[in-house]
Amino acid sequence: MRDTRESRLLLVLLIAIAFALITVDIRGGEESPVDGARQAAAAVFGPVENGVATAVDPIGNAIGAVRDSGERHTRIAALEHENAALKAKLGSDDRNRSRLRELDTMLKTAGAGQYGIKAAEVIAIGSAQGFSWTVTIDAGADDGIRRDMTVLNGSGLVGRVTTVGPSTATVLLANDPDFTVGTRMEKTDELGFATGQGDRPLLVQLLNGKAKVKPGDRLVTFGSQADRPFVPGVPVGEVVRVDPAGGGLTRNVYVRPYVGFTKLDIVGIVVQAPRTDPRDMVLPPKPKPAPTVTVTVTPPAPQGEQAEGQQPGQQPQDGQQPGQQPQDGQQASRPPVQPEPQDDGQNQLQGD
Repeated sequence: MRDTRESRLLLVLLIAIAFALITVDIRGGEESPVDGARQAAAAVFGPVENGVATAVDPIGNAIGAVRDSGERHTRIAALEHENAALKAKLGSDDRNRSRLRELDTMLKTAGAGQYGIKAAEVIAIGSAQGFSWTVTIDAGADDGIRRDMTVLNGSGLVGRVTTVGPSTATVLLANDPDFTVGTRMEKTDELGFATGQGDRPLLVQLLNGKAKVKPGDRLVTFGSQADRPFVPGVPVGEVVRVDPAGGGLTRNVYVRPYVGFTKLDIVGIVVQAPRTDPRDMVLPPKPKPAPTVTVTVTPPAPQGEQAEGQQPGQQPQDGQQPGQQPQDGQQASRPPVQPEPQDDGQNQLQGD
């Protein structure tokens, strides 16, 4: 419709009528004359509104579900992150407790031998030098570490330092085939040389071919000149097998090392040797064997057998055990003698 004067007047008239109807509807309340027209309009347009709402509601629900799903995924991700952090904390606490126990045991070992040590952590296995049994530790020249220093942990001898860098060092383990250390037997003081054999027991050649040694005997390091590369008294291991004496100059024994070389974590480098040889003081005390209990069971005598020295039908005296012989001066009890009955005929004659 074109914008003319008549159209403007018509628009103003319609607006005035609309305001008039609104005023009448408001003042009329429930008895409004427009109420019938409103109900008729609701009856006509109500189904159309329901159909439009039915068609539009799934779309709105889907949009809301997508929005809520994003929030749920965010909450789930946050919870999973918290759970992972808690698990990591628990695992870290267990690892820290284990490492604290290792450190405490190592400090006790160092205290028993009066060794001045520098603690370090194993950070790598193997090296580029071609050694088959080596580890790398996180301590080096900047920490006072030098070549040919003894390395130990709470269990005993770990190895010796071979290569030193500014902040790291390489340790040759005691089970490497190129490793050799002087040993001394506990109590007997028999000397020998221990050589690594990988994952097998250490081979120890005793200098005395007739030395008396048996499984269970223990060895410690003998020590080197000027305490390099080995300080004395560090526990090495326990004898598990002894070769028969063949009349040679040496005798071979096989020793299970105290240290588990496949699970090293905290180690100590001996930076100060003890003033005196600790001898066997660093060795752990031997466990005491459990006492053996012997129980003796005496079977009872069969009921049919009579006690020795007891007559058939005879009852034991008071205070006397069955079968017990009477002591000297004690009369054996006899059953009372019953009087024999007299002959009836004789009694009758006497009565006459």
